[in-house]
Amino acid sequence: MLAAIWFTAGMRKLVTRSVPGLVAISLMVLTLQTLAAIATGNLLIFLLHFPLANLGLCVLFARTARGHSPIAERLAAEVIGLRCPAVHRLPMSRFFQRVTLLWAGVFLLLAVSLGALLAAVPFATYVPVWAATTIVLIAAGIAASGVWLRSVTRRLGIGFRFTAAPALD
Repeated sequence: MLAAIWFTAGMRKLVTRSVPGLVAISLMVLTLQTLAAIATGNLLIFLLHFPLANLGLCVLFARTARGHSPIAERLAAEVIGLRCPAVHRLPMSRFFQRVTLLWAGVFLLLAVSLGALLAAVPFATYVPVWAATTIVLIAAGIAASGVWLRSVTRRLGIGFRFTAAPALD
């Protein structure tokens, strides 16, 4: 998993000359957790960060949901370059506040379920169940967000236009 994050960051840096903040944060956290687990020889230190990181993400998303710049809006702009015309700014801002709360709930559900799994199952069982649980809940959140975004943009008459990314000098 650590190799996959490093590979993703490296490829992103080569292709776009930048690394999104979320990837950089993941890279730092996983690298530190891996080093701590190797140094102590305690696998629990490595595995404990999954529920704790999800709890931290839950708090982060929940705290920004009611503000003028919800994190889901910033991530949509950073990761996929989603921009919105000024005339639709207020309704889209409400959408991003609500979808940020949705993601806070997804991360809370992940934190609780992964914490319970860590306490209840052996490490050898935890890893594949952790992976499946994370994939299913994140995929469900992505699907719900995508369907919701499409319904809001259709209702507002906003279309999607795909253009080339601006050249980096």
